[in-house]
Amino acid sequence: MVTIAQKAEEVGLDVFATGEHHNRPFVPSSPTTMLGWIAARTDRIILSTATTLITTNDPVKIAEDYAMLQHLADGRVDLMMGRGNTGPVYPWFGKDIRQGINLAIENYALLRRLWREDIVDWEGKFRTPLQGFTSTPRPLDGVAPFVWHGSIRSPEIAEQAAYYGDGFFANNIFWPKEHFQRLISLYRERYAHYGHGTAEQAIVGLGGHVFMRPNSQDAIREFRPYFDHSPQMGRGPSLEQYMEETPLTVGSPQQVIEKTLTFREHFGDYQRQLFNVDGVGVPLKTVLEQIDMLGEEVVLVPGVGSPGGGGCPSRSDVLGQQSEGLVEADVVDGVPVLGSDAVLDAQEVRGGEVDGGAADGDGAVPDADRGDAVVLGHDVGLDREPVGHRSAADCPGVAEVVAAVRGPAGVLDVVLVQCVDVLGDASGDGTVVQAPSYRS
Repeated sequence: MVTIAQKAEEVGLDVFATGEHHNRPFVPSSPTTMLGWIAARTDRIILSTATTLITTNDPVKIAEDYAMLQHLADGRVDLMMGRGNTGPVYPWFGKDIRQGINLAIENYALLRRLWREDIVDWEGKFRTPLQGFTSTPRPLDGVAPFVWHGSIRSPEIAEQAAYYGDGFFANNIFWPKEHFQRLISLYRERYAHYGHGTAEQAIVGLGGHVFMRPNSQDAIREFRPYFDHSPQMGRGPSLEQYMEETPLTVGSPQQVIEKTLTFREHFGDYQRQLFNVDGVGVPLKTVLEQIDMLGEEVVLVPGVGSPGGGGCPSRSDVLGQQSEGLVEADVVDGVPVLGSDAVLDAQEVRGGEVDGGAADGDGAVPDADRGDAVVLGHDVGLDREPVGHRSAADCPGVAEVVAAVRGPAGVLDVVLVQCVDVLGDASGDGTVVQAPSYRS
């Protein structure tokens, strides 16, 4: 994985992210340890996660580990919250899977406070109380890492991401596009509803899956055995059917470009594109070849994953310009109530001012079900050089989108995924609180 990260930086991709697993055959059980090692061996690439287990990790440890990583990596850090995909991980860490959603709600609410408040008093259901606690070290320059919330199928997580003004990652690699069109539309609508910006300014990421060779027939012939023996994809639809129904593209670089261009047509402008390149056992040598093709042929094509709107300030733009914000939320055991009419914990989001807004949602709750290790490339949605700080009226509460700089030709945020497992709801129980009418 270290070699993959270094190769990604070498070819000009923008981000490397690793998942978190505590079971074989996966290796990234300690993401911040590995990312800290990679930080010392890279200069530019952003270091991220494709899953940080918000349910089974102590939020205090998450707050401190990722703030430390920020300092080691000089701010080249973001992360994605998820519940994971391995049910047994809950008892391994002393948690009850039946409380998975409630753990995600409470833990993330505490994590946000730990990064944004110097002194925290806290009492919840799932950990010992905190009295006058300060998470150490503090986030670099007082700016917390940007957070994505990932989901395959759950409107609850789209609601959560919209409520906080965070990024929403629709991991669409296993399901047809129609499902994700509804999920992303919901997120955009609720993002605007909570006053973070317009629906078009919502911060969206998408998944993908590629295997390339110069000749498409060679790519299909080489990839088919991996597909057929995959526990996630094999023993079901044929490879051809799977490519028809999902973002999977097995073929030439040009075919990858053409299919990826359709994502914007289906989902609107978006800011991050991930590609799985070795989650089915593809050997390292072949993975590195895939990265070379992505960097040399795919991301350099103008118009691929054409950047969307936003134009929000970069991290450097917001330093020293953070708003004091408000803390005026309905709270139950320290957790903002999503269904209340109160103003949501209206503090700075990545340094940008939040207009607060009525938190009168449907009370949907987290169901983060995001997967594993990724390498990310050029962020789409930033088609210009870093811009100056804009007023709340221009860009209310929209967080920095990882790297407010244009990649080669301002093109696709290419992402590679390492060691992807089944990205599903870890509990499968579908438990919600005040279940919204749009649940599917």
